[in-house]
Amino acid sequence: MDLKTLSDTPPWEWPGDAGRTFRKVLNNRDAAPADRLIAAELAGDYTVIDNDLANVLLAVLRKREEPEELRAAAAASFGPVLEVAFDEFDEELGEFDDPEMVPISEGQYRTIQDALRRVYSDAGTPKLVRRRILEASVRGGEPWHEEAIREAYSSGDRDWMLTAVFAMHHVPGFEKETLEALESTDPKIHYEAVVGCGNKELDAAWPHVIKLVQDGSAEKALRIAAIGAIGWIRPAEARPILLELAGSDDEEISDAADEALSMMEPDSYDDDDEDELDEEDEEDEEEDEDDDPVK
Repeated sequence: MDLKTLSDTPPWEWPGDAGRTFRKVLNNRDAAPADRLIAAELAGDYTVIDNDLANVLLAVLRKREEPEELRAAAAASFGPVLEVAFDEFDEELGEFDDPEMVPISEGQYRTIQDALRRVYSDAGTPKLVRRRILEASVRGGEPWHEEAIREAYSSGDRDWMLTAVFAMHHVPGFEKETLEALESTDPKIHYEAVVGCGNKELDAAWPHVIKLVQDGSAEKALRIAAIGAIGWIRPAEARPILLELAGSDDEEISDAADEALSMMEPDSYDDDDEDELDEEDEEDEEEDEDDDPVK
């Protein structure tokens, strides 16, 4: 498959040589810039990332002469594998609890994190690359992240503040700042704050977030983020609201509510809930038939 076909194909359907294709394109500095960018964006997928592909991404990230957007994409691609590796890494033993769950080695995990910090700390690294490094590396928590986030958030720079609010999702603390960001007039910062309040289960955010859930005129992505957040903030109060939304005619809203319910406690969304929704659907169908002017 060529890159265009691969980008339009679900990763689980990629051929076995997809990773080799990405390595070849990334290593070829004469390849079209757009192709190298696509390769960098796809190379971080869990189905293809391994030590060899990680080394190629690191080489791109470290080279100052590489295009800024390409370096930023390479940095961002480390996010998913760092999150998996961080969850499995035992600091005391210096190894993964279950190596088969992680597509890179313990040594490569440390190499990636060390490289990300060094490039981030380099004053000559472009702003976009530094932002993507922070956004990716926080998914594998490191001691330096707290100070970096505080510096970014207090910078007064809109782009850095957006990165900081996103990064706060993955780092303990920052409850005050996340709540504060809910009042931002910037749509992207507001969105990340809503997601962050859910991740941190911030009860003080409930009035703001539930209002978004119930606001049918709210921007769709923001409303979906709020739907995902309420189940973490107040599960008991959220449950009946989510059950109602799960029956929505809007497929995106319904799917978001279903996902939120499934992420709550295992017994929060059981067969009884499904039966309840089925009964409601049957009642709605009967009402629709009664209202049908043809009958």
